[in-house]
Amino acid sequence: MPVVGYFTAEIGLWSELHTYSGGLGVLAGDHVKSAADAGTPLVGVTLLYHQGYARQHIDANGVQTESFPEFDPNEHVSKTKIVLKLHLDGQPLSAYVWKADIVGQSGHIVPVYFIDTRHPANSSEHQELSSRLYGGDDEVRIRQEYVLGVGGVQLFDHLDSELHGLHLNEGHCTFAMLELLNRGWSREELAQRSLFTTHTPVPAGHDRFEWPLVREVVGELLPLDAKELVCAAGDSENRRRCSMSHLAVALSTSVNAVSKLNADVAMTMFDEQIIQPITNGVHHITWTSPVMASLFDGYLPGWRVQPETISEAETLPTDALLEARDQARQHLREFVLSKTGVELSSERLTIGFARRFATYKRANLVFRDLERLRNIGAGKIQFVFSGKAHPRDKGGKQLIRDIYDSAEQIAEEIPVAFIENYDMETGLLMTSGVDIWLNNPIRPMEASGTSGMKAAMNGVPNCSILDGWWPEACIHGVNGWAIGNAENVRDDERDANNIYQVLEQDVLPLWEGSKDAWAEMMKASIAASAEFTGHRMIQDYLDFYNRFS
Repeated sequence: MPVVGYFTAEIGLWSELHTYSGGLGVLAGDHVKSAADAGTPLVGVTLLYHQGYARQHIDANGVQTESFPEFDPNEHVSKTKIVLKLHLDGQPLSAYVWKADIVGQSGHIVPVYFIDTRHPANSSEHQELSSRLYGGDDEVRIRQEYVLGVGGVQLFDHLDSELHGLHLNEGHCTFAMLELLNRGWSREELAQRSLFTTHTPVPAGHDRFEWPLVREVVGELLPLDAKELVCAAGDSENRRRCSMSHLAVALSTSVNAVSKLNADVAMTMFDEQIIQPITNGVHHITWTSPVMASLFDGYLPGWRVQPETISEAETLPTDALLEARDQARQHLREFVLSKTGVELSSERLTIGFARRFATYKRANLVFRDLERLRNIGAGKIQFVFSGKAHPRDKGGKQLIRDIYDSAEQIAEEIPVAFIENYDMETGLLMTSGVDIWLNNPIRPMEASGTSGMKAAMNGVPNCSILDGWWPEACIHGVNGWAIGNAENVRDDERDANNIYQVLEQDVLPLWEGSKDAWAEMMKASIAASAEFTGHRMIQDYLDFYNRFS
């Protein structure tokens, strides 16, 4: 199989390397790890951000502020001898290249390269391109994307691997396609050898730049018919600005979305384009807690190399499963106490909610009727929340304040903890340490929802709106619970009432009943997760990669 370049603006390889902001970046990390396990000849290309993504700080009133401390890349990645030479803004630009080798279960290595413009020969403006992930305005973002796309293609001039195929993780990477055209690839060849993955199910979520700015940055790389291409791909703005995603779709033969429902939604945004669904999967070794991994080692041998083995979770001894889950729950309680001072009970049902704090995810929905929540859950339930709002997202920040306000009002009856500065470490502790995983986005705006897959893999049943991956997995009352009936029209009161109904009539009766019955639910949850691993996801992507030759 030919070498595939996997381009992504962010990537989450491990918690301390802050080159990710949320699900898109963590998914990219899972993608390269799963490719390494499968022996896939993939090369990852991304940018290095010396300040990473915003560190979150929350005061006693729930007000989020941010800081941007520098980290030392030498502690996480290795500096290569490669120095890229680009031309930007009428002047030369030099870029260092750093590298992380991702070693798979078979010993196969997928290298991930990080392009870094903090070179002393560069202007201060160009050096700042490697400061923050998603931290600048359009002037900064488009130049970062230029360095990623054009610099990323140039990188292969310095490698032993020739670039035969291109996989773009969202529209931030589109300039790589223009550079390949500039190097002599025909449009037919580019289309045949490219795969574009779209995640964002709303037009406003895609990068758009003013045409004069695009021409200023990329110059002659911009096709003469770029406006027509964007328009023909179905851009809702009718050529007013350059939609990076629509430009990529116009130049691709193959386009995929990250769940079946997400593909249906994407086809409404990209006219006359067949969007193939490849539902996301999570890297099973990264996202299985140590205690659950030990359990699997003992009773599901081979699961590390063949994760489909966890579909046999019904064979796990109930006592051993309950003991492992109790350990994972204890680890989370200890972590919550150390981080927040909130003492959780081992007897109560712990409800987890952690993800990017975008308004469509409705993090505060469960607190819509506090009196009803008290009547249902006083003395029975407790909550753990975590998640960051983008520094410029006022609505997302208000959600955090709302949760703090609600938590204060019900603290005596229902404990609520909020862990600040959500990262991969917190994500693993939460998805493995809570008892149910709550997700209540406005359908169909959740592209995939990989945190729910991680929870399921750790024996944590999902309680979720039928959005993203959950319609493909949910067997209500068997491996988790559906909230509502797949309604696409927003109605917060209806959805909140549905949450309360499921908690009161389904979740709590099972929790308070037989431990054996709860264990059967956990086993079914684990078994369901076997279809949502990175191992399965990479096999699906190989169908596309194999066409690049």
